[in-house]
Amino acid sequence: MTADHASASRALRAQPILALDVPSLDAALALLDRLGPDADFVKVGLELFTAEGPRVVERLRREGRRVFLDLKLHDIPNTVKGAAQRAAAMDVQLLTVHGYGGAAMVEAAVEGAGAHTGILVVTVLTSFEREALGVALGREVPELGAEVLRLAGVASGARAHGIVCSGHEVAAVVSTYPALRPLVPGIRLAGGATHDQARVVTPEQAAGDGAAYLVLGRAVTGASDPAAALAGIRATLKA
Repeated sequence: MTADHASASRALRAQPILALDVPSLDAALALLDRLGPDADFVKVGLELFTAEGPRVVERLRREGRRVFLDLKLHDIPNTVKGAAQRAAAMDVQLLTVHGYGGAAMVEAAVEGAGAHTGILVVTVLTSFEREALGVALGREVPELGAEVLRLAGVASGARAHGIVCSGHEVAAVVSTYPALRPLVPGIRLAGGATHDQARVVTPEQAAGDGAAYLVLGRAVTGASDPAAALAGIRATLKA
């Protein structure tokens, strides 16, 4: 297989996930009405879940949409295991936990989630740059990519479904831990604004490097025609 064919094969496996970064269920449903059936895989994050609770997931599942529940759990293993069990009972496809919670916590999440709900381990948030991460951790971080790979090792050892990382680290993660499924936030279209993200990539870059999932937020929802923006990205990923 040539390098171009390998890249195209990886791109076909990249699944776009629309971020429902809105304050209410009504706002989420209004956005989905504008986007139509192409928005078949959606992210419910902290803002929306805190506002609406499990009913937002239940409504989205009734409509046949797959749900990525992005709560970034970080607590003692038993608590995280219980939360993962509740998420699995809501029939979500993906759930995030923080890698800095440690191997025992990630293992507990995987056990609680069972076979149906994939656990994604958050590595280094895309809002971080190296110096800021070092301040937050209280130690020097020589290179962000090495820190992401270290946490990917925790995810791999705990049998997690995948990790969350920026597009800058995807190729190294896929090469080192081929069984992990990378999810990439911070997706921006060429020439688009980066907003509060420090490490961003285009959909083509992330998919070509081996991302399994791409979270699409303001690149779609902030467009003048969100449905056309989403359709364009989906077409690019299948090209």
